[in-house]
Amino acid sequence: MEQRKSTAAVVAPSFTPRMPTSIKETGLGLGFLTDLALKIMYFEGNLSGYDLAERMKLPYVGVIDQVLEFLKREKLCEVKGAGGFAEAAYQYAIAEKGRSMGREALARSQYAGAAPVTLETYYKAIHNQPLGGVIVHQRKMRQALSHMVINEETFSQLGPAVNSGRSIFLFGHPGNGKTAIAESIGEMILGDAMYIPHAVEIGGQIIRVFDSVNHVVVDESANQKIDPRWVRIRRPVIITGGELTLEALDLVYDENNKYYEAPFQMKANGGMFLIDDFGRQQARPRDLLNRWIVPLEKRVDFLTLHTGRKIEVPFDVLIVFSTNLAPRDLVDEAFLRRIRHKIEIGNPSWDEYREIFRRMCQIRNVPYDDRGLAYLIQEHYLKSNRSKRACHPRDLIDQLIDIARYLNVPVKLNKDLIDRACEAYFVEL
Repeated sequence: MEQRKSTAAVVAPSFTPRMPTSIKETGLGLGFLTDLALKIMYFEGNLSGYDLAERMKLPYVGVIDQVLEFLKREKLCEVKGAGGFAEAAYQYAIAEKGRSMGREALARSQYAGAAPVTLETYYKAIHNQPLGGVIVHQRKMRQALSHMVINEETFSQLGPAVNSGRSIFLFGHPGNGKTAIAESIGEMILGDAMYIPHAVEIGGQIIRVFDSVNHVVVDESANQKIDPRWVRIRRPVIITGGELTLEALDLVYDENNKYYEAPFQMKANGGMFLIDDFGRQQARPRDLLNRWIVPLEKRVDFLTLHTGRKIEVPFDVLIVFSTNLAPRDLVDEAFLRRIRHKIEIGNPSWDEYREIFRRMCQIRNVPYDDRGLAYLIQEHYLKSNRSKRACHPRDLIDQLIDIARYLNVPVKLNKDLIDRACEAYFVEL
């Protein structure tokens, strides 16, 4: 995707996770924190109190010091030395009894990272950072889509659709910019910031939420009052295509490590989830659509633990379906009713096609020529009764550049290069 400067300023989130000052304020029990500490010490060997606090993303004073005091009292760890005068600098090593308990804890779950937050806390955090708080006005929308040529009718539909924060169904012929429009919408959403946790705990089970691939961290100043179990990110924009399966929309349980990976829509909470090329997935479109009926209507999602237990998680996602298949072949009336905005991205007009062509010539440093474009339209569109697509100018100019380089001739919009480019590009079906 083309990198562009965001058109929305990063604003302070309405939810700010405060540093816990006691074990009780973490929402986690001493037993859970003890198991987590033992697993980290089992894997990493000797650690200082500071190091353990950093690994668990919890404050030393009031939390980690209490965990270490319990471990020492129960002879699960021992002090091996001091790396400084402060007690937090003491080096701790797991004792044999602690090693045995650590193995038992690892048998239940291999998770040994940042301490999680409770599901209740996560629910409140998403509720207090609603996507609906990101408002898009006409000016911002025009800035975000300024790199594209879009007619006014389509443009006027997109703004209200984004502000709904609910769902958008983009449909139309391939190559007319559905994905590019959705990505530009994502760029607007990305301008805002929010907090998400590294992981969520439910009944002793761990769901990993933060994903360095799909989440972009916003640099946080060294604020000692912020709970480090939370990460400040740009609102997420997650894109999936033909690889999407029904299984990927539920909790993904790692049989080896014994913890869960959050599904795409949970990772996209507070942002946008784009299902590109909808209808091309391995799962049947109707099955995928049925999966979304409850979340779209109730704004909650139900996920299943491997034990069979159902849990309720927030669903605050702008979900965008993008397809080049006819809606009547994919969805029924009941589902379309739940989709707030249905927007057709049609073929460009000849004026729009000309403007796209002119812009692409400028971007690719190809001299624009009205006569060359007129020849292209007459010979390869009108005579052939060929439909025009918004992607054609870019692709044809790239073809023309490749051919000119091979022939070692200047890149121009002349008849010979245009004919060669069209012959290589267009295929009669």
